[in-house]
Amino acid sequence: MAALLPAEWIKNWEKGGKSEFVQLCRALSENKNHDVGFRDIQQALYELAYHVVRGNLKHDQASNVLGDVIEFREDMPSILADVFCILDIETSCLEEKNKRDHFTQLVLACLYLVSDTVLKERLDPETLESLGLIKQSQQFNQKSVKIKTKLFYKQQKFNLLREENEGYAKLIAELGQDLSGNITSDLILENIKSLIGCFNLDPNRVLDIILEVYECRPEYDDFFVPLIESYMYMCEPQTLCHILGFKFKFYQDPSGETPSSLYRVAAVLLQHNLIDLEDLYVHLLPGDNAIIEEHKREIVEAKQIVRKLTMVVLSSEKTEEKEKEKEKEEEKTEKPPDNQKLGLLEALLKIGDWHHAQSIMDQMPPFYSTSHKAIAIALCQLVHVTIEPLYRRVGVPKGAKGSPISSLPNKRAPKQAESFEELRKEVFNMLCYLGPHLSHDPILFAKVVRLGKAFMKEVGTVKKFVSDKVVKFQSDGSKQEDKEKMETLFSCLLSITDQVLLPSLSLMDCNACMSEELWGMFKTFPYQYRYRLYGQWKNETYNSHPLLVKVKAQTIDRAKYIMKRLTKENVKPSGRQIGKLSHSNPTILFDYILSQIQKYDNLITPVVDSLKYLTSLNYDVLAYCIIEALANPEKERMKHDDTTISSWLQSLASFCGAVFRKYPIELAGLLQYVANQLKAGKSFDLLILKEVVQKMAGIEITEEMTMEQLEAMTGGEQLKAEGGYFGQIRNTKKSSQRLKDALLDHDLALPLCLLMAQQRNGVVFQEGGEKHLKLVGKLYDQCHDTLVQFGGFLASNLSTEDYIKRVPSIDVLCNEFHTPHDAAFFLSRPMYAHHISSKYDELKKAEKGNKQQHKVHKYITSCELVMAPVHEAVISLHLPKVWDDISPQFYATFWSLTMYDLAVPHSSYDREVNKLKVQMKAIDDNQEMPPNKKKKEKERCTALQDKLLEEEKKQLEHVQRVLQRLKLEKDNWLLAKSTKNETITKFLQLCIFPRCIFSAIDAVYCAHFVELVHQQKTPNFSTLLCYDRVFSDIIYTVASCTENEASRYGRFLCCMLETVTRWHSDRVIYEKECGNYPGFLTILRATGFDGGNKADQLDYENFRHVVHKWHYKLTKASVHCLETGEYTHIRNILIVLTKILPWYPKVLNLGQALERRVHKICQEEKEKRPDLYALAMGYSGQLKSRKPFMIPENEFHHKDPPARNAVPATVQNGPGGAGMPTSLTINTVRLEEGTTEETADKLKEKSQGVVKVINKTVNATPKVTTSNGNSASNSKIIKEKDDKEKSGKEKDKEKKDKTPAATPEMKALGKDGKDKPKEERANKDEKAREIKEKTPKSDKEKEKVKKEEKASKEEKSKTVVTIIESKSTAEKEREKEPSRERDLAKEMKSKENAKGGEKVPVAGSLKSPVPRSETSESEREQKRRKVDTHSSPSHSSTVKDNLNELKESSAKHYINHTTPTLSKSKEREVEKKDLDKSRERSREREKKDDKDRKDRKRDHSNNDREVPQDSTKRRKEENGTTGSSKHSKSESPSDSPRLNEKEKEKNKSKSSGKEKGDSIKAEKMEKSSSGSKKESRHDKEKTEKKEKRDSTGGKEEKKHHKSSDKHR
Repeated sequence: MAALLPAEWIKNWEKGGKSEFVQLCRALSENKNHDVGFRDIQQALYELAYHVVRGNLKHDQASNVLGDVIEFREDMPSILADVFCILDIETSCLEEKNKRDHFTQLVLACLYLVSDTVLKERLDPETLESLGLIKQSQQFNQKSVKIKTKLFYKQQKFNLLREENEGYAKLIAELGQDLSGNITSDLILENIKSLIGCFNLDPNRVLDIILEVYECRPEYDDFFVPLIESYMYMCEPQTLCHILGFKFKFYQDPSGETPSSLYRVAAVLLQHNLIDLEDLYVHLLPGDNAIIEEHKREIVEAKQIVRKLTMVVLSSEKTEEKEKEKEKEEEKTEKPPDNQKLGLLEALLKIGDWHHAQSIMDQMPPFYSTSHKAIAIALCQLVHVTIEPLYRRVGVPKGAKGSPISSLPNKRAPKQAESFEELRKEVFNMLCYLGPHLSHDPILFAKVVRLGKAFMKEVGTVKKFVSDKVVKFQSDGSKQEDKEKMETLFSCLLSITDQVLLPSLSLMDCNACMSEELWGMFKTFPYQYRYRLYGQWKNETYNSHPLLVKVKAQTIDRAKYIMKRLTKENVKPSGRQIGKLSHSNPTILFDYILSQIQKYDNLITPVVDSLKYLTSLNYDVLAYCIIEALANPEKERMKHDDTTISSWLQSLASFCGAVFRKYPIELAGLLQYVANQLKAGKSFDLLILKEVVQKMAGIEITEEMTMEQLEAMTGGEQLKAEGGYFGQIRNTKKSSQRLKDALLDHDLALPLCLLMAQQRNGVVFQEGGEKHLKLVGKLYDQCHDTLVQFGGFLASNLSTEDYIKRVPSIDVLCNEFHTPHDAAFFLSRPMYAHHISSKYDELKKAEKGNKQQHKVHKYITSCELVMAPVHEAVISLHLPKVWDDISPQFYATFWSLTMYDLAVPHSSYDREVNKLKVQMKAIDDNQEMPPNKKKKEKERCTALQDKLLEEEKKQLEHVQRVLQRLKLEKDNWLLAKSTKNETITKFLQLCIFPRCIFSAIDAVYCAHFVELVHQQKTPNFSTLLCYDRVFSDIIYTVASCTENEASRYGRFLCCMLETVTRWHSDRVIYEKECGNYPGFLTILRATGFDGGNKADQLDYENFRHVVHKWHYKLTKASVHCLETGEYTHIRNILIVLTKILPWYPKVLNLGQALERRVHKICQEEKEKRPDLYALAMGYSGQLKSRKPFMIPENEFHHKDPPARNAVPATVQNGPGGAGMPTSLTINTVRLEEGTTEETADKLKEKSQGVVKVINKTVNATPKVTTSNGNSASNSKIIKEKDDKEKSGKEKDKEKKDKTPAATPEMKALGKDGKDKPKEERANKDEKAREIKEKTPKSDKEKEKVKKEEKASKEEKSKTVVTIIESKSTAEKEREKEPSRERDLAKEMKSKENAKGGEKVPVAGSLKSPVPRSETSESEREQKRRKVDTHSSPSHSSTVKDNLNELKESSAKHYINHTTPTLSKSKEREVEKKDLDKSRERSREREKKDDKDRKDRKRDHSNNDREVPQDSTKRRKEENGTTGSSKHSKSESPSDSPRLNEKEKEKNKSKSSGKEKGDSIKAEKMEKSSSGSKKESRHDKEKTEKKEKRDSTGGKEEKKHHKSSDKHR
C-alpha cells in the first residue's frame, strides 16, 4: 500500500508539510465511504507517529498537528489510541532504546488529546506504569481479574428477567381451573395476555407451561387445541415446534424415558396441523440410519439362528442349556434405547391420525415399525374401529353377539367403512402396513377373514347377476362397472390374504380356530387362486421378514424332532404334535414330511395315520405341497439305470392314494395336474392317478390275479368286491363319491380317459425315442392299466345319464378324438350296457307280460334299439372290404359284450357264500364276542349272503337273455364273402388280438367268445382254423407285447388251451361238443354250403393229432424266442409260458426240450440280466413240479393211423396270429430223447436268420390256400366234385389276377388237378409195395432200387419228397369192413380214372375248389415252373412247412403231396413200373396186416409202453423208404427268405451232406407214422437207415412228387 505521507513533507514540515498533512486528514474525514476513510486516517496517523518514533519528526511538532486534526472526527481519539496500542506492541519488541523513548515522549505529549481511561483500556500495564498513569502494573493486573470475575462469573440473587413468580402462579391457576363451565379458550387467552403484560412473563415460557398443563389434562383436547392455536398467532411459527423438540431432547438420555403424555400432545398438535411432521421429526431420536442398521442386524441375527438350527450339533444337553442362557443374557444387555419416533407413531395411531402415521412408517424399513407389539396393537385397534359398522352388518356369524367397539371421539380419524369399496380405500392399506403382525390380534384376524367370506358371497351373487343380465345392461354400463369394482376388490382381498393373513397365521401360536376360519373364506376361492397363495406363502413369505425366517427354522427343527420319533406305535401323540405344528406353518411342515416320505416309503402308513388332527385348510395345503413335490423340476423321474420309475415318485403316488382316500382333501388340483402332464405328453404321473383311483374307489389293477379272482371279476359288483380284489377294500363309498364329484365338477372324466388312450401310443412314438425299451414298456403298461382302472371306476360310479352325456359315440371317439378302437369300445361298453338295461326296464314297465319269452323278446328289442346306431357307427372305423367277411353287427356285438354277459361264475358265488357261512359259524362259536356284536356281524354276513345269491340269480337271467339274443343274431354274423380263411383272419385281427391283450378279463372273454361262437354253430366259422391260427405261430405276437400284455396274452392262450385240452381229454366230450359242429368241418367250402356230412368232420383221433401239432408249434415258437437273446422275446415268452403252465407242456419230450432251453437261460442271464434270471428260475421250478403230470407222446395221441376215411384238413395259415403262414397239418413228430438235442440245434441254426420284426397289427400277407386231401373215395366225393368243378377254373383265374400273392397256391392246386389219377395209382402202388416190404428184401432188390433212385435223381434236378402211403388206412378200414374196403378201393380207382381228379376243397383265397382234369397240359407246366421259381417269404415257408407236414401226414393216411414234378413222360414210365410192383406187394401184405393189427390192438391196450422188437423192426422196414430231405420239425414261420431259399435248394438236390441229420429225422417220422406198437427209444445205425430209405425211395418219390404241390 503506498505511503500517505511523502518524505518531502517531513523534510519541509514547517514550510508546507504540516499544512499538506492537515489538508489530507480533512479530505479523508470528509470521505463518504466510512470504512475506507477510517482505514486511511488510521494509516495517516500511524505514519506520522512512526516518523516521530524513528526520529524524523519532533514529538512536539507531531502533538501540535494532532491537536489540529483531532476535531475532524468524533472517534479520532479512539483511532489515535489504537495507533498508540499498535506502536506500543511494536516498540516493546524493538532492541533500540531510543525509539521506545521517542514513543513514550509522543504519548506524554498527546495525553491532553486522549483520555486516560481509553489508554488504560488499550495499552499494556507496563507502558501505563512508565507513562505514570498507574502506580504498579502488577496491582493493576490483580484488580482487573477481580473485576472480571465479579462481572462475569458471580450470580446475582435476584430475577434476571425481572419476572415475578406471582404471575406464573396465576397462569397455572388459570389453566388448571375447572373447564366444564362456560369458560372458553378465548377468555382464558385474554387472561393470559394480561398476566404476561402485568407480571412481565416470558411468552415462550408461558407456551411451555400451557403444553405442560395440556399433558396433564389430555381429556380437554377441545379446550387446549384452540387455545394453543390462538396463542400461536402471537408467536413465530417455529416456536411451538422448537419447544416440543426441546422437551423431547430433555428425555434423550440413555436412561430417560419419554412420557406417553408428551407423545400424545405432539400427536394431537400434528393432527391439527399446528406443527409440521418434518420439523418435529428431526428432533426425535434415534436417527433413520440407526433404525436401518438395526433392521439389518435383526435380519443377520435371524439368519444366524437359522444356521444354528440347521447345523447338526452332536452335543450334550448341558451345552444346549448354556447356549440358551447366553441368548437370554444377550437379550438383557440389548435392551433397546427409547425410540421416540415409534412412541410418536403409536400416539398418532391411538388418536387415529393415519395420515401422519403412514408418513412415519414410510420412512422406516417395511414392517419395522409394526414389529413392535405396541404399534401393531395400536394399528389393529384403529382397524377394529374402522371396520366396525361393516363387520356388524355383514361379518357377524349367526348367533354371535360380539362386543361392539365405539368409534374414536376424534373427528379427524379415518372414516368408518360402511361398504366393501370403503374398506378398500383405508383398511386394506392399514392391513398391508401391519403385515405378519396381525398375529398380535387374533380377533381382528377373524373379523377380516369373515369380511372376506361375506365379500366372496356377494361376489358370487354379483357375478351370477351380471352374467345373467349382461345382455340387458349393455347400454347401461353401471352393472359392468360394479363387476369391475368387484374384480378390483377381489384382487385386493387376494393381496391381503397373501401379505397379511397367511404370514400372520405363521406367527400365531397354533391356533386351529383361525385356520378353520380362514378355510371358510379360502374354500370360496377356486383352487388355482388358493394354490397360488400357498405357493407364495411357502416360497416367498418366509424370506420377507426376520421373524418369519426364525419361525421357519424352528418349524423345520420341530418337524425333524417329531419325524425322528414317529412310528406305527406312537401315531396318536405324534399326530397331535404334527397337528399343533401344522395349524400355523403347514407349508413348511408338509414340505419336510414329504421330503422324508420320498426317501423312506415305510413312513407312509404312520404319516397318513398321524394326519388326522389337521384342519381343513391344512389338508388343502397338503394337496398343494404334494403337487409341488410332484412337479419338482430338479427331481429325476427315472432311476439311474433309466429302466424304472424313481422310487420317490412311487412313494409320493402311494402316499397320495392313501391320504386322499382317508381325508376329505379336494382332488381337483391333483387331477388337473395329471391331465396337464398328459397334455404335455408326460405319462410318469399316471402313477398318481392309478394309486388314487385304487385307494379311493377300491379298483385294483394287477396282473397277478389268480384264476379264482378273475372268475369272481366276471360276476356282479358285490362278487367283485368280495372275491375279486386282493385287499378287501371296504368303505370306499364316500371316497369314490368324492372322486366322482371332483371329476364331474371340473369336467375331467372324459378328458383324462381320452388323454390316457392317446398317450398309450404317445409313450411309444413320442416319449419312447431315447428311453430304454424296458421303461417304455413299463410306461405303456402303466398308461394302459390306469386307463382300464379309471374306465372301470367311471363305469361303476357314473349314472347312466352322466355317462351317456359325457361319452360321445364310438365313431366320434375314434375318428375325431383319435382314440384307439379297443379303448374307445372299452369306454363305450358300460354306456351300452346301461342303456340297454334302462330301455329293457322301460319296456318291461310298459307291458306287464311276465313270461320268460316276453322278457327275452323285450330284451332283444331293447338291444336292437340301442345297438342299431352303433352298428351304423362302426362301419366308418374300418375299410369297406372288412365288412365283406364279418358284419358290423358281429363286430359291435363282440366289442360290446363282457364276461358278465356270457357266463355266470357259479363256483365263485358258491365259494363266497360258503366263506360267509364259515364266518357265521365262527361267530357262533366265538365265546368272547359280546352278544350285540355277534348279532351285528351275523346280520352283516346274512345280508351279504342274500345279496350274493340275488346277484347270481339276476346274472343268470341276464346271461340267458344274452345267449338268446346271440342265437338270433348268429346267422348274420359272418358273411364270408371271400373265404372262411379270410373271415378268421379278420376276426382275429380286428377282434380277438386287440382285445385279448386289453385286460385279464378281456383275455378270458376272447377265449370264451371263440368257444361260444363255435357252440352256437355259427355259419362260416371254422373253429379248427381259428384255434390253429392262434397256436400256430405266436412268436411275433409275443415279441410285440409289453410285459403286462404278455401276461394277458398268456391268459388268453391258457383259456384257449383249456378248451382244447378238455376236448382232447375225452372222446365223449369231443363228440358231444365238436362232433357234429360246423366249426370242425375239415372241408372248407365256399359260402352257402352247410353240409355237415360226417366224412367231412375231423374225428377224435385226428383231432388229438392236431392238438399234438399245436403243442409242438408252441414249443418251437418258445424255443425260438428263448434262443434269440433279445430281452423282450425272452421275458415275454417266459411270462406266457408261466401263464399256460396248467395246460402246456403236456407231452414229456416237448417239456424236456423247453426245460433245457430255460435252464440255459438261467445260466446265461444270472449275472447279465437278473430280472430275466428270476423269471426263468421261477418258470423252471414250476415246470419241474409239473413234470409228473406230463405224458409220453404215444399217450397224448395214438401213433397208429386213425380208423377213419376222413382226413383232417391241411389248412394253410393266412395272415392270422402274426402274419406268417403256418400249417394246420396233423403233426405227429415225436421228439425223442436221443435226437432232441440235434433237432434243437437245427432249430437254433435256423433261428439265426430270423427276421426280428415286432409287428402288432396283423400283416396282410398272402392268403395261402387250404388244401384238404382226402383218400376216401365214396359217392360223396364224386358228387361234390361234380358240383364244384364247373366254376372252379374261372374262379381260379380270377383269383390269380386279383391277388398275386396267392398264385403259388393256385398253381399248386392246378397241378394237383392234373396229377390226381397218378396219385390214386400211387396209392395202390404203395399198398402193394408195403405188402412186399413185409418180407425182408434181398440185396439185389435193394441195389436195383438204389440204381433206379439215382437215375431218377439225375433226371429231376428238383426236390423230390416221397411220402409213404402207410398201410394204416387200408388196415383200419378192413378191420371194420374188410370186404367193403376192397370194393371201395376198386370203385375209387375206376372213378378216379374216369374223373381224373380228386376233390380239393379250398379255403384261403379260393371260394371253390379248382377242377383238376380240365386244366390244360401246358398251363400245368407253366404253373409248375412258377411254383418252383417263386420265392416270396410266405411261399417258401409254406414249402418248408408242407415238406414236414407231408412226412407227418403219411402217418395219418394223407394223400396231400407238395413237390414240383418231373417231366410227364418220364413220370408215367416210372409210375407204371411202380404200380405193378406195389400191387403185388399190397396183396401179400394185406393178409399179414389183418393179423398184425389184431395183435397190436390187444398189446396196445395191455401195455402202452412195451415195444416188441420185431414190430419195431418191421415198422422201420415199412417206413424205411420215406423220401429224404425231410425235417422232423416244421420250420419256424419267422425264418427269413434267405433261409427259405436254402430250404428249397435242399429240396431240389438231395445233398449227401444233409443225409446224416435227415436220416435221424426221417427215422423219427417213420416211427411216428407207422401203425405198429410204440417205438423203442434207440436208433439204428445211420447206414442202415440210409439203405432202407434208398431201397424204395426212388419209386415212391416219383409218385408223391406230383401231388405234393397240393400242400402249398
